[in-house]
Amino acid sequence: MTSETIADPELDPTATYAVDPSRARRLASRVVASPTAQTFTRTSPMTGGPIATLPLSTAQDVARAVTAARAAQSRWATTSFDDRARILLRFHDLVLDKQVELLDLVQLESGKTRHQAFEEVADTAMAARYYARTAQAHLRPQRVQGALPLLTRTHVLHHPKGVVGVVSPWNYPLSLAITDALPALMAGNAVVLRPDQQGSVTALAAVEMLVRAGLPEGLFQVVLGRGSEAGQAIVDSADYVCYTGSTPTGRRVAQSAAARLVSFSMELGGKNSVYVADDADLDKAVEGAVRGCFSSAGQLCISTERVLVHEDVADEFVPRFVAAVREMTLSTALEYGHDMGSLVNQSQLDTVTEHLEDAVTKGATVLTGGKHRPDVGPYVFEPTVLDGVTSAMTCRDEETFGPLVSIYRVADDEAAIALANDTEYGLNSSVWTTDVRRGRRIAERIRTGTVNINEAYAAAWASMGAPMGGMKDSGTGRRHGAEGILKYTEAQTVSSQHVMPIAPAFGISHQTYAKALTAGLRAMKMTGMK
Repeated sequence: MTSETIADPELDPTATYAVDPSRARRLASRVVASPTAQTFTRTSPMTGGPIATLPLSTAQDVARAVTAARAAQSRWATTSFDDRARILLRFHDLVLDKQVELLDLVQLESGKTRHQAFEEVADTAMAARYYARTAQAHLRPQRVQGALPLLTRTHVLHHPKGVVGVVSPWNYPLSLAITDALPALMAGNAVVLRPDQQGSVTALAAVEMLVRAGLPEGLFQVVLGRGSEAGQAIVDSADYVCYTGSTPTGRRVAQSAAARLVSFSMELGGKNSVYVADDADLDKAVEGAVRGCFSSAGQLCISTERVLVHEDVADEFVPRFVAAVREMTLSTALEYGHDMGSLVNQSQLDTVTEHLEDAVTKGATVLTGGKHRPDVGPYVFEPTVLDGVTSAMTCRDEETFGPLVSIYRVADDEAAIALANDTEYGLNSSVWTTDVRRGRRIAERIRTGTVNINEAYAAAWASMGAPMGGMKDSGTGRRHGAEGILKYTEAQTVSSQHVMPIAPAFGISHQTYAKALTAGLRAMKMTGMK
């Protein structure tokens, strides 16, 4: 716990984990809002107590933010890749150097444990380094084959969209607020961010670090407010929209953006599966399944809610998995050494409780967990494992987004693949087998944007050079890799024609031209040209 940032409750028994008032005022000053704006107090799921009081932005404030960002972007677009990269690499170092402050804030706002908060620190640093080092290669002008060999020269250019609107969720208040913005900035765009109010303090601290790293003032604007007002205003005014959140809201965002012919990318909900094959290393599979199911108390888009187990190993795997879950330690402390933290608010607690009660009422069995633990924290719920879940139960198909998982026994790989695909979602999945070739064959048939073999979610997520996103109702577009930066650009084709036009010339008739071009096309095919 950093005395620089967080008040120590040991010094004041009436205090909770609140940001130092001067620090809170500094962060609040980064919000685009009027001097007389309404305010809200961000509270922590750890204690229910206040963290900081921040201003609310209106639709008019969002319009001001977009205008200011647009003015800053025109200057930023002329900045060299090297200069942009230096800023991101300094930010990379600041994130690692100041990680204690960020870890405190991530925990306080999201309720997750410290080692799970560190995933956000590592992810943010990795994204900064990756795009600092690769943006120029992804975006440099590319010469491609022209229409006629030697006579046509064609280049593809990538121009920044302009102002990118990022609407980020509460469950990863550092990573999802910042890492989508980094490639947008490297591509020459400005950013207007509307973080969820529940993750706003962490997001503001990260933006402040970017400015300390050298990002020009005005280029990264932050607005705070309800999604129906501030979030919608961004969707209605940005040149590109990057949204992470629920599928129902994503549909509304898509409709609004499409009406303006503005492109967008979205990562939405998931109902992700782990498949434990009959040849899996059960020690590793148990550990991986526990981590995949209960990281961030299940409040992770790519976490697992369905555990599919080959029937030949189910009698051994399930008791070991249940025992491991039962041994998990719960805590809301700002320190390492605990397995699971808290849900983020009463709404999430209500959803988990309702899904559990519905399943039990309809015949499911609780193998472990199933209890609210206010003795640990106001919204802490035990990691819970269900057996006997059927299609009549809400948690079979709806995303719970909490520490509630179900066991399903399957006869073979075919049945596992069918069950993994039997969902409207397609975000992430995991396969555990000692035969990696078998794992790849299974992975290729699972309709999810990422598949991890012998890892729960981190292998695919942390592979920054590869695209990350969802199929089906889990979203559209990708973050990470080339796709994660190219989406923030407008592609332009520039072709120059030499010697003769692509048309009859030198007195040649149209018929003779057509015959000559036909012969040329046949020749290009014969020589293997594209």
